Amino acid sequence: MESFKRNISLLMDFYELTMSNGYFVEDKKDQIAVFDLFYRNNPDDAAYSIFCGLEDAINYVRNFHFDENDIAYLKSLNIFNDDFLKYLKDFKFRGDIYSFEEGSVVYPNEPLITVVGPLIDCQLLETALLAIVNHETLIATKANRIVLASKGRSVSDFGARRAHNIDSALYGAKASYIGGVNSTATTLAGELFNIPVSGTMAHSWIMSFENEYDSFLSYAKLYPENSVFLIDTYDVIHSGLMNAIKVAKDYLIPNGYRLKGVRIDSGDLAYLSKKCRKILDENGLNDTIIIASNSLDEYKINSLIDQGAKIDSFGVGENLITSKSNPVFGGVYKLVGMYQNGILIPKIKISETLEKITNPSFKDVYRVFNKENRAIADLLALHGETIEEPLTVIDPNKPWKTLVFNDFTIKNMRVKVFDKGELVYKVPDIEERRNFVRYQIENVIWDEEKRLVMPHIHYSDSTKNLYDLKIKLIKENKYAK
Repeated sequence: MESFKRNISLLMDFYELTMSNGYFVEDKKDQIAVFDLFYRNNPDDAAYSIFCGLEDAINYVRNFHFDENDIAYLKSLNIFNDDFLKYLKDFKFRGDIYSFEEGSVVYPNEPLITVVGPLIDCQLLETALLAIVNHETLIATKANRIVLASKGRSVSDFGARRAHNIDSALYGAKASYIGGVNSTATTLAGELFNIPVSGTMAHSWIMSFENEYDSFLSYAKLYPENSVFLIDTYDVIHSGLMNAIKVAKDYLIPNGYRLKGVRIDSGDLAYLSKKCRKILDENGLNDTIIIASNSLDEYKINSLIDQGAKIDSFGVGENLITSKSNPVFGGVYKLVGMYQNGILIPKIKISETLEKITNPSFKDVYRVFNKENRAIADLLALHGETIEEPLTVIDPNKPWKTLVFNDFTIKNMRVKVFDKGELVYKVPDIEERRNFVRYQIENVIWDEEKRLVMPHIHYSDSTKNLYDLKIKLIKENKYAK
């Protein structure tokens, strides 16, 4: 489903407009440029990230325009050329966009999205593409880590009230679902994106009644097939659990229903869940699930499972929706090439900081697979470069390290999304994207990459041709005046 019907085309850093005005005045508006959107480090020291946000990026590009209010506002700033403002009034994106498919496992320094087109067209998309991809990829990656830590137990997004405003809650819920969570408590996200919704009661429901038993009984009568009681309002074991069992025996079971679950939202979750499981089983409620919440993340969930906690489902809030442990994804958008008379002139940014030196030119991204179809490396190559066997690859940051691959298959990891401004790619539905993530995690990447702590670092290398070009440009531009 498309984003809210609102014009957010001015969601851009002001320099995009000042530079574009300059490109227009300097008669460079139609010069073809190549920009890469990539990131430098995985959040939480992980081995990989889950690319997310392509659907919303597409919707942004398709709807990109400047309405009369936008033009009037820009004119009021008294900084822009009048002919440039007339140009913006009829503006429509005219370029090509290449991208990883949404839900792809991705690695640092490979272009997630490449935009090829007139210089102004490429420049004006910068901030919005970064905002969308940085946020949704961050949350999808965090969700995937939490789901892996849960080892097959259900996970629900409980994060809306702690999100960084409304869009963060909505698109965070969407990214979380693509990343692997089972449901969201954010009802609007359920409506907009066709995500399963879940939720029962808060402590206020229980405290609004004379006693806890009456609150559970009333809820059971309202929702007999979905009776999940929050049992930590007063005392988990001696009050909440006992009243839940009593309602099950007094009302649910005699009327042909079962107590679906109990939720614990505070206290020692490992101890309390084990105690609850024992008492529920002793009362014939072996099928009643135990749900836990309370500032959970992948590390706490992993610890709870290691302690033998009897928890069947986790509700995860602020630590998921804000990726609290590492709340910045850090994607960047850099010029990597310009065409002159139809010939690509590669561009490079040089820095004293090694990781800030960019990979120049228009590139393809390949994934290398062994005979068991496991991904053994990612490979940056010059666009259109032929990949032959044996394949020698170079770690651009450690050039003394080379790898030689034989008996492999490769896949170009990116698809063409826009061609001369026209959308040529159909985004799979949300269930397909979610299943795509699961397939890669289960069948493509190595278990060693999934470790929460000190995972195996995936080989992410360059062809010799790309590496040689990079070194050549560094040498040529080192003392540029």
